[in-house]
Amino acid sequence: MNGASLHFIDYLIIVLSLIVTFWFGVRFSKKNTSTDQYFAAGGNIPAWAVGMSIFATLISSVTFLAYPGEGYKSNWILLIQGFMVPVVLLFSIRFIVPLYRNVIGLSAYEYFEKRFGYLARVYGSLGFIFAHFSKMGSVLFLLALALSSMTGVDTLTIIWIIGIAIVFITLFGGMEAVIWLDVIQGFLLILGGIVAIVVILLKTDGGLGAIVNYAVDRDKIGFGPYDFDFVNLTFWVMVINGVFYAIQKYGADQTIVQRYLTAKSDKDAIKAAVLGIGITVPVWIAFMFIGTALFSFYGLNPVELPQGIKSDAVFPHFITTQLPPGLIGLILSALIAAAISSLDADLNCLAAVGVDDYYKRLYPKSSGMDQLRMGKILVVVAGLAAILVASFYVFAGENDGILSTVFMLYAIFSGGIAGMLLLGLFVNRANKKGLNVGLVACILFTGYALLTSTSTGNGAGRHLLLDMGSYNYTHHKYMLGVYSHLVLFFVGWIASYFFPKTEVPNNLTYYGYLEKKRKGLI
Repeated sequence: MNGASLHFIDYLIIVLSLIVTFWFGVRFSKKNTSTDQYFAAGGNIPAWAVGMSIFATLISSVTFLAYPGEGYKSNWILLIQGFMVPVVLLFSIRFIVPLYRNVIGLSAYEYFEKRFGYLARVYGSLGFIFAHFSKMGSVLFLLALALSSMTGVDTLTIIWIIGIAIVFITLFGGMEAVIWLDVIQGFLLILGGIVAIVVILLKTDGGLGAIVNYAVDRDKIGFGPYDFDFVNLTFWVMVINGVFYAIQKYGADQTIVQRYLTAKSDKDAIKAAVLGIGITVPVWIAFMFIGTALFSFYGLNPVELPQGIKSDAVFPHFITTQLPPGLIGLILSALIAAAISSLDADLNCLAAVGVDDYYKRLYPKSSGMDQLRMGKILVVVAGLAAILVASFYVFAGENDGILSTVFMLYAIFSGGIAGMLLLGLFVNRANKKGLNVGLVACILFTGYALLTSTSTGNGAGRHLLLDMGSYNYTHHKYMLGVYSHLVLFFVGWIASYFFPKTEVPNNLTYYGYLEKKRKGLI
């Protein structure tokens, strides 16, 4: 793959897909005359389009490249996190969506302020900001790394070209352009995955049966180990991590909550959420299967991989060496679309949080145009910051285990936000001061766990940042996010009893939903 070059038709397909992306930005730019239109598309998007947008937001180049990388290297254990999402949605989506649509204006973290005060809102929004900056840099870097290996173009050049394109579409098009572009890119991504699977099946003697049998015989299709062990990566670690991931993603993540606000009604928003995850889970499975199928393909066929190739690079290598011109361009366009559809949503939502949680607080008398202008400035700033993070990865030589890194960073930066949401929804006795004690406990625990489990230095000089001997945090880092949620929830709950009870509006809790249901209002 070194110095690889594409056929003219492949470059043409990629360029045409980017032109369509830019056109969407220009097409919708004239409609963005208010923050409601720019950030929530005027609340006038049909359910199916919102659902496709949720799907496209959840799928990125991490799915497109790192999932096949994991499927090739290991088994399917990392899929367990995604499997937990529909389970959680089954019990929560009918009251979570109406709650947000009726309680907040734009920022998901406005709920936390109404329930626990402004500090809770800041804590939630900062967690979102840090988590998504880490994700955006990783996604952009992984995309550029793959494209560089397939085209021979410098990684940094690709990062800046794609990054600027994403900033452009988000800056000028707003949320409506993001959603409709997500619809197109979502279909393109699905098509790219189907094409890749079909080619692998057709190029392998024995087809699907041979691929599955070869993989099963070598334990490549499975979700183990199943030991009840939280130190190593096990089935149960991913189940528990997945439950809290789903609660936070669909209950307290701005990129999803903001989609609820773009739908025409509560019913449409619920349909969109169900449709989004209903498409996403099969696509996650498909791309993990691509990795497994590639493992079988290179094991069954007399085709050798380059010496020392990384697992994340196997799928890109297959694309450039086994696909004909035209199909390569289609797959790469789908790869670029996957990154754009995820990152444009992140940029718009980061800007929305910046305006709603901070700018409007600092400048309460600012006009709608002032807020819109600041939102666009924040899109540019956030986009440039993501580009710089991806560029840092290039200089730091970060190219191993991207999917695991993203999962770990998300777990760390979640910082108890799901625990705070559960506390607000289900514990009427919880109050502002008790929650603040829980926040302090959560921060202290997270700091302790990170310092006593993170190593620094090289070779013989490698050591923990803080070595407390037998008191070091030794469980898997995916569990760090889980524990932070639990620490905040239980400490906040218990601490609330040491402070006077406060009245909680019914519309801020699950019990308000139950009351409306009993009265036949929903």
